[in-house]
Amino acid sequence: MKKQFNKVVGLKGELEALKYLKDNKYKILEQNYKNRLGEIDIIAFKKGVYVFIEVKSRDSLRFGRPSEAVDKSKQRKIRNTASLFLLQNKIHDKPIRFDVIEVIYDRISHIENAF
Repeated sequence: MKKQFNKVVGLKGELEALKYLKDNKYKILEQNYKNRLGEIDIIAFKKGVYVFIEVKSRDSLRFGRPSEAVDKSKQRKIRNTASLFLLQNKIHDKPIRFDVIEVIYDRISHIENAF
Protein backbone atom coordinates (compact mmCIF):
# COMPACT_ATOMS: atom_id res chain seq x y z
CA MET A 1 0.00 0.00 0.00
CA LYS A 2 2.81 2.46 0.93
CA LYS A 3 4.67 1.75 -2.33
CA GLN A 4 1.55 2.51 -4.37
CA PHE A 5 1.02 5.75 -2.39
CA ASN A 6 4.64 6.78 -3.06
CA LYS A 7 4.15 6.09 -6.77
CA VAL A 8 1.08 8.34 -6.84
CA VAL A 9 2.94 11.12 -4.99
CA GLY A 10 5.86 10.77 -7.42
CA LEU A 11 3.65 10.88 -10.52
CA LYS A 12 1.75 13.90 -9.21
CA GLY A 13 5.06 15.63 -8.49
CA GLU A 14 6.37 14.96 -12.01
CA LEU A 15 3.18 16.37 -13.54
CA GLU A 16 3.47 19.50 -11.39
CA ALA A 17 7.14 19.85 -12.33
CA LEU A 18 6.28 19.58 -16.04
CA LYS A 19 3.63 22.28 -15.72
CA TYR A 20 6.06 24.50 -13.81
CA LEU A 21 8.77 24.06 -16.46
CA LYS A 22 6.39 24.75 -19.36
CA ASP A 23 5.04 27.83 -17.56
CA ASN A 24 8.65 29.01 -17.23
CA LYS A 25 9.39 28.59 -20.96
CA TYR A 26 11.37 25.35 -20.83
CA LYS A 27 11.05 23.14 -23.88
CA ILE A 28 10.52 19.54 -22.74
CA LEU A 29 12.67 17.19 -24.82
CA GLU A 30 12.17 13.91 -22.92
CA GLN A 31 10.21 12.54 -19.99
CA ASN A 32 11.40 9.46 -18.11
CA TYR A 33 14.32 9.06 -20.50
CA LYS A 34 16.01 5.68 -20.10
CA ASN A 35 19.15 4.15 -21.49
CA ARG A 36 21.34 1.27 -20.36
CA LEU A 37 22.98 3.47 -17.71
CA GLY A 38 19.91 4.82 -15.96
CA GLU A 39 16.92 7.14 -16.08
CA ILE A 40 16.41 10.90 -16.07
CA ASP A 41 13.00 12.25 -15.09
CA ILE A 42 12.97 15.25 -17.43
CA ILE A 43 15.32 16.56 -20.09
CA ALA A 44 14.55 20.14 -21.06
CA PHE A 45 16.06 22.98 -23.05
CA LYS A 46 16.04 26.69 -22.30
CA LYS A 47 18.14 29.57 -23.60
CA GLY A 48 20.69 27.29 -25.26
CA VAL A 49 21.19 25.06 -22.21
CA TYR A 50 20.30 21.37 -21.94
CA VAL A 51 18.86 20.77 -18.48
CA PHE A 52 18.74 17.33 -16.88
CA ILE A 53 16.17 17.34 -14.09
CA GLU A 54 15.57 14.95 -11.22
CA VAL A 55 12.13 15.36 -9.64
CA LYS A 56 11.69 14.39 -6.00
CA SER A 57 8.29 14.52 -4.32
CA ARG A 58 7.19 14.09 -0.72
CA ASP A 59 3.94 14.50 1.16
CA SER A 60 5.81 15.64 4.28
CA LEU A 61 9.26 16.54 5.55
CA ARG A 62 9.43 13.79 8.18
CA PHE A 63 12.16 12.03 6.16
CA GLY A 64 13.98 15.23 5.22
CA ARG A 65 13.93 17.39 2.12
CA PRO A 66 13.30 15.54 -1.14
CA SER A 67 16.53 16.88 -2.69
CA GLU A 68 18.55 15.13 0.04
CA ALA A 69 17.64 11.83 -1.66
CA VAL A 70 19.79 12.83 -4.65
CA ASP A 71 23.01 11.53 -3.15
CA LYS A 72 26.44 11.25 -4.80
CA SER A 73 25.63 7.83 -6.23
CA LYS A 74 22.38 9.09 -7.80
CA GLN A 75 24.18 12.17 -9.14
CA ARG A 76 26.84 10.00 -10.77
CA LYS A 77 24.18 7.82 -12.38
CA ILE A 78 22.34 10.88 -13.74
CA ARG A 79 25.59 12.36 -15.10
CA ASN A 80 26.48 9.10 -16.85
CA THR A 81 22.97 8.75 -18.29
CA ALA A 82 23.10 12.36 -19.51
CA SER A 83 26.49 11.79 -21.14
CA LEU A 84 25.12 8.88 -23.13
CA PHE A 85 22.05 10.94 -24.12
CA LEU A 86 24.32 13.71 -25.42
CA LEU A 87 26.52 11.24 -27.28
CA GLN A 88 23.59 9.40 -28.87
CA ASN A 89 22.01 12.70 -29.97
CA LYS A 90 25.31 14.10 -31.28
CA ILE A 91 25.13 17.07 -28.94
CA HIS A 92 28.66 18.42 -28.47
CA ASP A 93 30.04 21.57 -26.88
CA LYS A 94 26.65 22.74 -25.61
CA PRO A 95 26.08 24.00 -22.08
CA ILE A 96 24.39 21.55 -19.73
CA ARG A 97 23.02 21.79 -16.23
CA PHE A 98 21.75 19.38 -13.59
CA ASP A 99 18.72 20.55 -11.61
CA VAL A 100 16.50 19.09 -8.92
CA ILE A 101 12.86 20.00 -8.56
CA GLU A 102 11.35 19.33 -5.16
CA VAL A 103 7.61 19.00 -4.79
CA ILE A 104 6.39 19.08 -1.21
CA TYR A 105 2.62 19.04 -1.02
CA ASP A 106 1.82 21.48 -3.84
CA ARG A 107 4.89 23.68 -3.40
CA ILE A 108 7.63 23.55 -5.96
CA SER A 109 11.26 24.40 -5.34
CA HIS A 110 13.53 24.49 -8.38
CA ILE A 111 17.20 24.03 -7.50
CA GLU A 112 19.28 25.04 -10.50
CA ASN A 113 22.83 23.68 -10.78
CA ALA A 114 22.05 21.29 -7.93
CA PHE A 115 25.16 19.23 -8.68
